[in-house]
Amino acid sequence: MDPDKDFIFLGRVNGYPTLWIWRKSSVRRGQWWSCAVSVKKPFEFPSFSSTSFPCNYVSKESDPHFLSISISLSLSLSHTHTHTHKQMARNFCDFRILLLAAAAAFIFIQVRLFSTQSEYAERLASAVESESHCASQLRLLIDQISVQQGRIVALEEAKKLQDEECRHLTTLVQDLQKKHIKRLSDDSEVPVAAVVVMACNRADYLKRTIESILKYQSAVASKFPLFVSQDGPDQTVKSMALSYNQLTYMQHLDLEPVLTERPGELIAYYKIARHYKWALDQLFYKHNFARVIILEDDMEIAPDFFDYFEAAATLLETDKTIMAVSSWNDNGQKQFVHDPNVLYRSDFFPGLGWMLLKSTWDELSPKWPKAYPYYTYWDDWVRLKEVHKDRQFIRPEVCRTYNFGEHGSSMGQFFKQYLEPIKLNDAHVDWKSMDLSYMTEDNFVKHFGNLVANAKPVHGTDAVLKAYNIDGDVRIQYNDEPDFQRIARQFGIFEEWKRSEVHHRGALCIIHGHRIFCRSGVMKPKLTERAESISVHLAWMCSCHILVLVNFWILSH
Repeated sequence: MDPDKDFIFLGRVNGYPTLWIWRKSSVRRGQWWSCAVSVKKPFEFPSFSSTSFPCNYVSKESDPHFLSISISLSLSLSHTHTHTHKQMARNFCDFRILLLAAAAAFIFIQVRLFSTQSEYAERLASAVESESHCASQLRLLIDQISVQQGRIVALEEAKKLQDEECRHLTTLVQDLQKKHIKRLSDDSEVPVAAVVVMACNRADYLKRTIESILKYQSAVASKFPLFVSQDGPDQTVKSMALSYNQLTYMQHLDLEPVLTERPGELIAYYKIARHYKWALDQLFYKHNFARVIILEDDMEIAPDFFDYFEAAATLLETDKTIMAVSSWNDNGQKQFVHDPNVLYRSDFFPGLGWMLLKSTWDELSPKWPKAYPYYTYWDDWVRLKEVHKDRQFIRPEVCRTYNFGEHGSSMGQFFKQYLEPIKLNDAHVDWKSMDLSYMTEDNFVKHFGNLVANAKPVHGTDAVLKAYNIDGDVRIQYNDEPDFQRIARQFGIFEEWKRSEVHHRGALCIIHGHRIFCRSGVMKPKLTERAESISVHLAWMCSCHILVLVNFWILSH
């Protein structure tokens, strides 16, 4: 290569086509100027690069032509390079403007989106709140509807009850009109006592009881008007009672729920107590009877049942120490009774066919129990000392009623052993001609006390066996509850301690060919007790007088 001439070299650098222009430098000796034009992509401005480097073999002579070419090329290259940078700067500015515009648009879109989301969130919250309010209003409306439905049901029940009571009253009025019940108020025919049969839901038992009563009541119907009081709506019992023209039907409709006061109590006892109070209030206060005889729907009566109560009515009116008259004897089993003419005064209320006065009911009605707490039956409440107040009860030796109710609210307890063997009197007794003055308190205390005192005492663990083998009346003494239960078990009578006073002042009399008295401790007739009290008082007064005389004598001397 000639160092004094220019030359152009076309080659490739880094894979791109490159034009190299070489020219001798006239400014500095020994140096060459070079320019390289590289095209990377089509339609793209070429990139320029220039350099100068020393060259030892360059001529030292100056070359103005070469220099002008070099300057022209340099200016041209410089102008081209400047134009390229300006173009790139303009492109970069346009890009930043576009970027700012895009950012502004993005921010605007985000703001609008956030605003829209906030608006929809507020609408959603408002919708949720509205839904909650609607739900609460709906619940309130449902509660109001439930209350109204409850009231409607209550009103319907009340209407049913009123309709039932209306039908009942209509039936009762028609029944009274049929039987001409107004004749009972005629002064020429005052009834001795009303007879009421307490019924509930045993139609077959009720029929047997009514048939037994009507068998002997027809002749004395004006003296003993018959009523049937039903507790509850049992239609079979109601139809059964209304089928008899000889009686008056009453119905007790108690629809209130029973709330027991203690766990384990029977609801039936509460209902029975309510029914008794209602029926007796009706007979004493509405129908204005002076006396009422109470029977139950599982009883048969003796032929002299009405004569017995008519005779006892006078005694009940005159002797205020008698609270009621009963037709029942707890120990009236066939093997323990003998004389149908004998009556006793008892400290124990027998129940099961009994008569009381209106004045006595005036005392009991306001405090009549719902169900007695400890024994859960109203008759045990009557047996309390604070209720009967030491008044006694008249009962026969031989029963005038028979209880055939093996199944009932008492669940047939002891029926086979104690109730089924009861003897119902079948002998004729002329009660109208009988003198019952011995049943007054003072006379009976003396009479019965003498019988017990004159009986032969028997002692020992085999006293019961000895009593069977001794002629004449026998007296066996018991000291406490276990002792009484042992003796009762050997005889086969009721072992309950509360029934130990089934006779008078703790003395129990049973008949086994002769009278056997079981008494508690040492029994004294009431007159003897009074005499002893008076003698003690006199002795105390005498002692006081003696002391006064002694003191006076000492002072005088």
